[in-house]
Amino acid sequence: MERRLLKYLDWGLLVAVLALIGIGLVSIFSATHTNKALNYGDAFFFFKKQVIAAIVGLIIGSILLRMDHRTLGKLAWPIYGISMALLLIVVVVGREVNGAKSWLYIGSFGIQVSEFAKVGIIIALAQYLSGKEDLDTWRGLLGPLLMVGAPMLLILKQPDLGTAMVFVAIAFGMLFMAGAKPLHLGILAGIGLFVLFPAAYFFFLKPYQRMRLLIFLNPYQDARGNGYNIIQSMIAVGSGRLFGEGIFRGSQAQLNFLPEHHTDFIFPVIAEETGFIGSMVVLGLFFYLLWRILHVISESRDLYSTLLCTGIFSMFLFHILINIGMTIGIMPITGIPLPFLSYGGSSLMANLICISLVLNVYMRRQKIIF
Repeated sequence: MERRLLKYLDWGLLVAVLALIGIGLVSIFSATHTNKALNYGDAFFFFKKQVIAAIVGLIIGSILLRMDHRTLGKLAWPIYGISMALLLIVVVVGREVNGAKSWLYIGSFGIQVSEFAKVGIIIALAQYLSGKEDLDTWRGLLGPLLMVGAPMLLILKQPDLGTAMVFVAIAFGMLFMAGAKPLHLGILAGIGLFVLFPAAYFFFLKPYQRMRLLIFLNPYQDARGNGYNIIQSMIAVGSGRLFGEGIFRGSQAQLNFLPEHHTDFIFPVIAEETGFIGSMVVLGLFFYLLWRILHVISESRDLYSTLLCTGIFSMFLFHILINIGMTIGIMPITGIPLPFLSYGGSSLMANLICISLVLNVYMRRQKIIF
């Protein structure tokens, strides 16, 4: 990479991401190394897979940094078409994991297609909206809504309401930044909340998934069933107190009282073992990451770059708020991972691709670089 571009790299953002990945690796190892039924007798099983995913993601990201991000905009429709095709293939021949048919396997190698589809939709929608001049009208909103609605329907078919909600957050953030009227977006939000959400709730979700959305109101009504995860998560968070019980010493994680504690419920592991102090460090890193993306948005020199970073910001913000919210009992369980911390190769690689795009925009924010 040319040194004149490399000197404009946002090193602060990169360091924050690497720090989050490091914390995630330690937490994943802590959550899984004693559970032989989960790790197949290899204490480093999940740790090694996450390290491999991080390395692959960093390699892909470094390759993307060499490419002008606007080149991807020119390939927006092929990227969108590939994303739709993969989502359709998953619906037809995908493997069901944890109740959702969202995995595509090639031999023993599995890919959660919806994670990469988020990136594809953000790129395609950014390019499409950057050329729209009538977004302040209802007619102008029809195209982008159909563009986002199509992959959402395929994801709801899996069914995966959590990921579908991420697409909503991405679309609303990008539409607002592109010039859509707040009144129109508010009306659409109302229609979604009172019409489309009930339709998805009754016609797409399975009974146990519907129960997940309701149980957070009072998890103790089914303390040993659907409310068990939330209750154990809140116990873990509270047990950490100020300084935590110590790395690899959290009782909820080490004794496996907390289900899915290496994926969706990784934050309670951190809170239990490092306490309020450790939790604040993690939240501080997330705050810094989001703030740096906002700074890149403010420095962007063209609408496509602005919308690209806005979509990524909206995705990260939604993931962080919903995941941490559900672990402390103020949000329903939706199966949304915590960026860079939760175990999951597809999620980690997709997130690193997004960060590389943000870094790309920042590096090339000047029209002429001396």
